[in-house]
Amino acid sequence: MNFRPCFFPAVILLGCCTVAYGQQGPGTSSSKIKQKTEQHVKAQPAGTNDVAAPAYQNAEFGFSYKVPYGWVERTQAMQEEANDPAKSQLLLAVFERPPEVTGDTVNSAVVITAESAASYPGLKVAADYMGPLTELTTSKGFTVTQQPYEFTIGSTQLVRSDFAKEMGKLTMHQSSLVMLHKGFVVSFTFIGGGEDEVEELMERLSFGAAKAK
Repeated sequence: MNFRPCFFPAVILLGCCTVAYGQQGPGTSSSKIKQKTEQHVKAQPAGTNDVAAPAYQNAEFGFSYKVPYGWVERTQAMQEEANDPAKSQLLLAVFERPPEVTGDTVNSAVVITAESAASYPGLKVAADYMGPLTELTTSKGFTVTQQPYEFTIGSTQLVRSDFAKEMGKLTMHQSSLVMLHKGFVVSFTFIGGGEDEVEELMERLSFGAAKAK
């Protein structure tokens, strides 16, 4: 399938994390999904909200995310990059430190987006989205450390792929989760300085968010 990406979480993350452009790698497709035993992230109760972990709730797509305390939100400022809200929506963009501030560690981040599935003719399952996502991510210098595979959080089925990029003495790790919901491709992208950190960020995601009043 030949999709034309209109709005990728990877584009936002790679720009704000100051990632150098690099080589382009091959894409993947649903027919190449690696068979792997399902991995599970323990779901946290929806609606939880405390000082140490403020929760972002999204009733439309049925999930919540507990933002790490002290992180910086750039959702509204970065929403201007979406040309057509009907086709692409930036739902959440949070960073460990302001993207404009340099540092000697990877600026960990979480970006959640939703794209209209109609923008991808022929897209039938979430796995179909991983091909163009992988192609774009590897074109920015990342390598695939884990080909797309099924992944569940609670009772919600997603597709996951993992990437890494060497940055001098640092290694930037990225994991992306994808699901189809209400005619949209919803992407959850996590970036951190290590695999354990990415897993910890992912554990803050839960599904079954209460409908907002």
